[in-house]
Amino acid sequence: MSTSGATSSGPGPQVKRGLAGVVADTTAVSVVDEGAGQLLYRGYPVPALAASSSFEQVAYLIWHGELPEEADLAELGRAERERRQLPKPVVQALSSLPVTCHPMDVLRTAVSMLGAMGTAGGGDLEASVDLWAKLPTVVAAEQRRRRGLAPVPPDPSLSYCENFFHMCNGEVPDQEVLRSFEISLILYAEHGFNASTFAARVVTSTGSDLYSAVTAAVGALKGPLHGGANEAVMGVFDQLEGPADVEPWLEGALASGTKVMGFGHRVYKHGDSRVPTMRTALEVIARRTEEGRHLLGVSDRLEQAMRDAKGLYPNLDYPTGPAYFLMGFDTPTFTPIFVMSRVTGWTAHIMEQKANNALIRPLSSYVGPARRELPGRR
Repeated sequence: MSTSGATSSGPGPQVKRGLAGVVADTTAVSVVDEGAGQLLYRGYPVPALAASSSFEQVAYLIWHGELPEEADLAELGRAERERRQLPKPVVQALSSLPVTCHPMDVLRTAVSMLGAMGTAGGGDLEASVDLWAKLPTVVAAEQRRRRGLAPVPPDPSLSYCENFFHMCNGEVPDQEVLRSFEISLILYAEHGFNASTFAARVVTSTGSDLYSAVTAAVGALKGPLHGGANEAVMGVFDQLEGPADVEPWLEGALASGTKVMGFGHRVYKHGDSRVPTMRTALEVIARRTEEGRHLLGVSDRLEQAMRDAKGLYPNLDYPTGPAYFLMGFDTPTFTPIFVMSRVTGWTAHIMEQKANNALIRPLSSYVGPARRELPGRR
């Protein structure tokens, strides 16, 4: 008897593991322009957005489909600044979690609690802005908690990026650091039907709420094969004392079948289009210190060695991990920062899914035992 779901005389169904190459739906949020080799947000090339726009402007674009007018941007900024403070029950609950859990566990819990408390009011757009405003407060407070420090309250006089550094360190860095950080958020904000976005759309397709969908997306992004890769990149660099260590380490890693994090991408075959922009931002930070210049030298050596050995190019996580490290963030905080950015893309997709919904329910090809009788019951 056939166990694949096909007739015995014909071939079985074509299985595309990981849904590779499967077009599941349409979207107007973003696309990789294969001809130009560039990622577009609502039609705009992301390198151009990173060069000339603020993160607030990009968030508005992702949600509304057009860049904001001055009044639109002012209204979004006002709404975001008013919503930064966390409710006391959320603060108390998060402070009771063990510091042995990952910060992404804390962030996932925070999203779920905010949804249960109904802090946003209004519809999905209001909820999206509410999460966008509150998640940096969670991330900053959690990094300080793990350092044994009290949280720093948000400052409504500061921009999105300025306020995050203020809540992390009690001070705002210079414009070079701020701009490099803002560029990273712009680059991370959206990227089509990636694993976490698809998880959010699957949950949304069932008729569930935005907070449930974002909670699922946070869980998906935590994995080292997705958002957690920026943390894993630093794990690689921790094993390399200098450029001379690269080739022996890589030879051993490849011989043992170890996946070298930060390289390769399902969508890009000739290099991640976001990397050059983030690489420039990394250089701005790295050239300021001897530690940064040393790290950049190791990074360049490993990038070349991977290209020579495997023909693989770095993805966005490869330059972003070292950049966040040099900005002073703890490695477990890297992926939560990713969430602060990607929540804009997630929520745009959630609203898009709701607007033209179809339950997402793929089939599977059965490979278990053929039909059989229970013992003794023939």
